[in-house]
Amino acid sequence: MIGVQDIRNGTAFLLDGQPWIGIKYEHIKMGRGSATIKIKMRNLLTGAIIEKAFINSARVEEIDLVRKPMQFLYKDGESFVFMDPKSYEQVGLDGGVVAENEQFLKEGITANILFWDERPLLVELPPKMEFEVVECDSGIKGNSVSNLFKGAKLDSGMTARVPLFIEVGDKILIDTRDGSYSERVK
Repeated sequence: MIGVQDIRNGTAFLLDGQPWIGIKYEHIKMGRGSATIKIKMRNLLTGAIIEKAFINSARVEEIDLVRKPMQFLYKDGESFVFMDPKSYEQVGLDGGVVAENEQFLKEGITANILFWDERPLLVELPPKMEFEVVECDSGIKGNSVSNLFKGAKLDSGMTARVPLFIEVGDKILIDTRDGSYSERVK
């Protein structure tokens, strides 16, 4: 058992028979009485995200998730095929496990797959990934200093908002947590 005050981003736990992972932690203390712990968490089976408040002394059951680094190979219909680089074992994951990370998947990238009792639950990507701009509007000279953005299509097929000075062929870093432009790769 672990105390709810120990749940942070990435901490896995069991609540009401369901596996959850912590996303955000907030400690609230107002005047007299005990503190309240507010946790934003993701259900690893359904993908639902909820916020729940606990009293400071509440406890949840700890679960052991196995994080395996696996290489993305290809998409086969509705299945995403990953390979363990050590054993060359291939695992097909359905779209629910990949969820919103599908747009970032490129052949050959390595991601952590979370397993619980040999069942794949979630794909964890690196916080920032490199992509190449394959299509975008041209920027206007003199606008490179301002904070204006334009749409760009990346080599993974996704679109992102990038600064006006980015051109076709540039390599950029995208934040996988929110899909935003981070920086140009030199």
